Formats: sequence, structure tokens, C-alpha cells
Amino acid sequence: MRWDNLAAPPVGDAPGRAAPATPPLPLALPGAVVRTFDTPGFAGMTFYEVRAKSILNKVSGASRVPFEWTVNPYRGCSHACVYCFARNTHTYLDLDAGADFDRQVIVKVNAGELVRRELAAPRWRGAHIAMGTNVDCYQRAEGRYRLMPPIIEALRDFANPFSILTKGTLILRDLPLLRQAAQVTRVGVSFSVGLLDERLWRSVEPGTPSPRRRLEAVRQFADAGFEVGVLMAPILPGLGDSDESIEATVAAIADAGATSVTPLPLHLRSGAREWYARWLAGQHPHLLPRYRELYRSGAYAPQSYQRELTARVRIAARRHGLPRPERGDHRQLPPPSVPAPEQLSLL
Repeated sequence: MRWDNLAAPPVGDAPGRAAPATPPLPLALPGAVVRTFDTPGFAGMTFYEVRAKSILNKVSGASRVPFEWTVNPYRGCSHACVYCFARNTHTYLDLDAGADFDRQVIVKVNAGELVRRELAAPRWRGAHIAMGTNVDCYQRAEGRYRLMPPIIEALRDFANPFSILTKGTLILRDLPLLRQAAQVTRVGVSFSVGLLDERLWRSVEPGTPSPRRRLEAVRQFADAGFEVGVLMAPILPGLGDSDESIEATVAAIADAGATSVTPLPLHLRSGAREWYARWLAGQHPHLLPRYRELYRSGAYAPQSYQRELTARVRIAARRHGLPRPERGDHRQLPPPSVPAPEQLSLL
């Protein structure tokens, strides 16, 4: 796949301006209510409000992730992480994996009532439910739509175990609800913090709270009694994989009170691969040869690189006292397994 085969985001959407004229309704979303908001935080964004038919998603048996069920109240994500593996899912909706993924978000406005209804179904057996595994359920839109409180309330009322992985500090709004749920079932809260460098963060994860703010949220959850895991992800080759970067990031994670850190090297699936390549060519062109070498066989870097990087993170983690013994019965989101490499054409 070529590095430059995606169109750049539309020009002219200066920060602080109202959203442009509403685009045509995607063919895959008949009947959606289309909204734009004239506020700086949502400039240039379009929201498609839909009433979903179901919300509990069964994970394919071929997947190696350590959970069977997920809930995803949103599709698309204003966090705009250039490496996000979920980008290609937007193409299923007649939208593109680049700018559309960042700016056109599908909102399942009935998510809370669906969770409650499906948990009450006789066939449901109370399996663990993972959230934040596709796009972030605490992205900026959640501040307006508030889909997560009724979801958490339903899980609490049915004492159904669940976990949340997020980059969003908005989860602090729901800390009281999460504490209530943790009194009756196993609740896991994990944050994703792959780097500390402020300049790099603003470039690669422009819509997210800063890494330091996320670590402050880790501290607040730890102080509330949760065993908070941190997914150190993704670790970017040539940008976040130096000894200095790993040491600083792991030290900050430990200082925030996390009970564990799980490294995850960057992987580049179709959709994310092209978008990340375009960003890299514009921001760090000197790294292109290294990435062509690392990802020449597919979405995943060579096993030798992954093992070496993981070992370095684990050595640093032990040096800083991680993992720590668990303090209670809250459930930490288990680390994802690394699937076998998928074959892609050369970069």
C-alpha cells in the first residue's frame, strides 16, 4: 500500500468556526438524524444519531482478544489518533478511514436502554463486557450525549462484570457510578498512555486529553480503590521506543498509582496504515525507511522487535515496582493478545 493514497482533511475548517454544511447522509445510515454544533469543541464535526437494533457485540471466535462481548456506543472518534486501528470500520458505513473517522461520528442514542434490555434477556448469562475496545466511549461527544451513565447503571443493576479502556478524562464524571457498580460486580478501569512527550502527543493524538491529565485520572481512580491498569500503547518506533522515553513513561505510570503496565507496540492495519503513513511522511520523513523495513510483511512489526520492546518495558516496570499486588476485587482489563501478522503489500 502506498503512503500517500488518502486525501488530506478538508481545508478551511479553522478552529473555533461552526461546522460546515451538513454532508449527504451515508447510504449505510438511512433515517439517521444529522446534527452539527456551533461550539468550538465540535467545529467541523458531524454527528449521525441512530437508534441501534442491538448493542451487545459478540467478538469473533477467530479474534485473540481476551473477552467475548463488547459495547460500542459510538463509531468514529474525535480523539483523531493517527494510528487508530479502528479507522477501517468507517468504510463499512460509506465513509472514509481518514478525516471522516475523526469528524463524522455515529451516536447510538438508545445505547443505555438497549444494554438494559439485552442484559434482561433470558439467554444472557452475565458474561464480562469490555468497552473502549474499538473507539473511545469517553471521547468529546460523550460530554454532550451522556450515553455512558445509563450503560453503567444497567450493568450495576444487573451486577454484570465489565471493563473500560479509555484515553478520556471524562470518565471521572462517572467515578461515583463506577464505585457503586464495583460494590456488586467486578469492574475494571484502564487508561491508555503510550508516551509523555507533549509535542508528539499534540501531533499524534490531537483530540485527546494530555498524557499528564490521564495520569492524574489514574491517580484519582487508584485513590478511590481501583486497581488501575495502564496500556502503554501504542509505542511508536523511532518516536517512543527509546530507553529514555520508556523509562520516563513507566516511571510516571508507577507514580500515578497504576497497578500494572502493559506495553503494546504499534500495529498498522489497513485504513490506519495509510493515514499514519501520510502523517509520518509529513512530520517525520526520515523515519520512512525504518517503517518500511519494520512493516514490510504486514500490520505488525517483527516478533523480534516486539519481544525486545516488551522486555525493556517490563524491566523498567519491575524497577518501579510494577505490577503491584491487587488491593481489592475490582477487575483490571486484561492485556490484549497480539494476533498473527496479516499480509499486506509493501509500504
